[in-house]
Amino acid sequence: MLSLAERIILLLLVLATAVVFFIPVLKRLWIIISCQYENRFDSLFRRFFNALFRVILQLCTLKDERPWTGLAHVLIFYGALAFYVTIVNHVIEGYVDGFYLFGSSLLGLIFSAVVDLFAITVLVGDFFFAFKRFVFKPRAYNTSARDSALIDIFIFLTVITYLYYEAAAVASHPGDARWAWLGQFLAAKLGLMSLSASALALHLKISYWLHTLAVFSFIAYVPHSKYFHLFAGPVNLFFRKLQPSGFIKPINLETAEIFGAEKATDFTWKDALDSFACVECGRCQDVCPAFLSGKALSPKMVIYNLERHLLSSFPAIWKKKAEELTLLVPEVFKEEEIWACTTCGACLHVCPFDIEHPTKLIELRQNLVLAQGKIPAELRGFFHNLETQSNPWGLAASGRSDWAKDLKVKTLSEALQAEYLLWVGCFGSFDEQGRKIARAMVEVLQAAGVDFAILGNEEKCCGDSVRRLGNEYLFQNLAQENLKTLAKYRVKNIITFCPHGYNTLKNEYPSLIELLGVFSDEEKEFLKSIRVISHIEFLAGLLREKRIPLNKVISKTYTYHDACYYGRHNGLFDEPREVLKEAVSGKFRELKNSREHSFCCGAGGGLMWLEEKPGQRVNHLRAEEIIKSRMQMVATSCPFCLTMLQDGLRDKGQDSIEVLDVAQLLAAALNKSRESCI
Repeated sequence: MLSLAERIILLLLVLATAVVFFIPVLKRLWIIISCQYENRFDSLFRRFFNALFRVILQLCTLKDERPWTGLAHVLIFYGALAFYVTIVNHVIEGYVDGFYLFGSSLLGLIFSAVVDLFAITVLVGDFFFAFKRFVFKPRAYNTSARDSALIDIFIFLTVITYLYYEAAAVASHPGDARWAWLGQFLAAKLGLMSLSASALALHLKISYWLHTLAVFSFIAYVPHSKYFHLFAGPVNLFFRKLQPSGFIKPINLETAEIFGAEKATDFTWKDALDSFACVECGRCQDVCPAFLSGKALSPKMVIYNLERHLLSSFPAIWKKKAEELTLLVPEVFKEEEIWACTTCGACLHVCPFDIEHPTKLIELRQNLVLAQGKIPAELRGFFHNLETQSNPWGLAASGRSDWAKDLKVKTLSEALQAEYLLWVGCFGSFDEQGRKIARAMVEVLQAAGVDFAILGNEEKCCGDSVRRLGNEYLFQNLAQENLKTLAKYRVKNIITFCPHGYNTLKNEYPSLIELLGVFSDEEKEFLKSIRVISHIEFLAGLLREKRIPLNKVISKTYTYHDACYYGRHNGLFDEPREVLKEAVSGKFRELKNSREHSFCCGAGGGLMWLEEKPGQRVNHLRAEEIIKSRMQMVATSCPFCLTMLQDGLRDKGQDSIEVLDVAQLLAAALNKSRESCI
């Protein structure tokens, strides 16, 4: 179909497009490999099949936060896959007249019909996104308007020029039309069938080159745009975190040359890949409690600004001159946004490509705390209290077991063979409301005949908050002392009633056992075998085994607030609802934001110990949702959440709405008088 000169031009166009495409791709690859190493090469088959199914089935975008947007993306995605095949065919056809990849096979006939169908679906999806962005203008789409417009135009031109070429080809060679129903329809409607052979040949030539130019211009533009997520996104899914989403990797304090992230290349290569995989959809921003409450933090802008900073820093990264890189704080990120994250994981959960926003903020906190000593004033006292008394309030460590003096609870030093250790935590030991939960747990466990004990004054803070506030050194000190105690008593099973302690003991302590270098091989093996179970799992198990006699005394309309570190981070959604169904006779109704979409109480990420600055308080937003639901009672399973919700409801003048832990409600169902437990 093409002359020799045209074939040479086409070859040069393909080569030029490849160069223009791969130069920015190689630039990004260089940036990625210049960042800190992190091992994400474990479980390769699991990673491969997870990424494959998430992409091919479009599970990454078909989430219920934006169902119509997800559907529109599906319409474009499958159409794009089909058009990739037609592009290959289109180029070869320029050199081999009448070439068709599938020949005269049935697959070829079906493919010709499917491509025409996808041409329509792609246009529908393209118009949907253009209309949503430029007419409705949602706040989540507050970046890259020009880039989005160009992408919409390129997609439109690619499809329209293809249909023009197909119609001209059908008119020129009706016998090769196959099942291209749309091409045949357009050829007839445009009057191409009635044109002379020379006129048809001209249309065919013009349409061929128009489609070629549209396609290769788009390909050349892709790595310069957010559309690059089409390639980086699936790779990012392949290297996704396999641990629970609340897991933080430890720092080897003995060998580390860098603490956290001070400059661009201090981030890990996965952090850099995250930034290049971002599609700027703003889903993360839509669910971020810090952003929604008017704080400086937008998880979307964290990733957006990181990407632009990495690209602008390429000259220094290329020359490996770290001294030429600017400080991340305050040049790229402001301190107020770094300290606003509750690490609730809502952003990560809704992200189509599992971008890990909280990790980057924690790395920035680590550098501020460990390397620069830039700590919010209120945290200085908090860290000091934990260093000296192993609890946030600085209360005498010797009073950690005072709450249990009248309960006939043994310590492990008194009951060495106890089957379970009840991990009480700082709230259960010192906070008034936390102590009520601890007492309720004791009452239920005793009623069920569970063989358990506590550590008493030998227990120390698990370190969840200090780790998320960036003080890895203090965290590891606390963890080491706790692990030594667990090894000393040969603890086999731990029950927690704090999601933060649960996540830390279950998911994060095991990664320290080898790193700390203070345990014998026998101790290491033993510590790795410890089973950590949440109180909601354990209580649900007791009820299934019929080990708890119940006498329901509470009959109120109630709801359940999912704690981030039990629910979203560790997948414990059904267990608390099972317990509540057995313990409470009132009517249950879910909140608007529940289960994996639960709205954070505002205390996570160590923010329980920081003054909440500008905007609304996060717990007020959650309290308002509870008030609107017209519930008489709220159940939760976290002492942090319980405190924040009580405070929020009281601030809103609705302290008549009770907030109780699942354990308290179950303990109340054991007794004739509910006041004995709550």
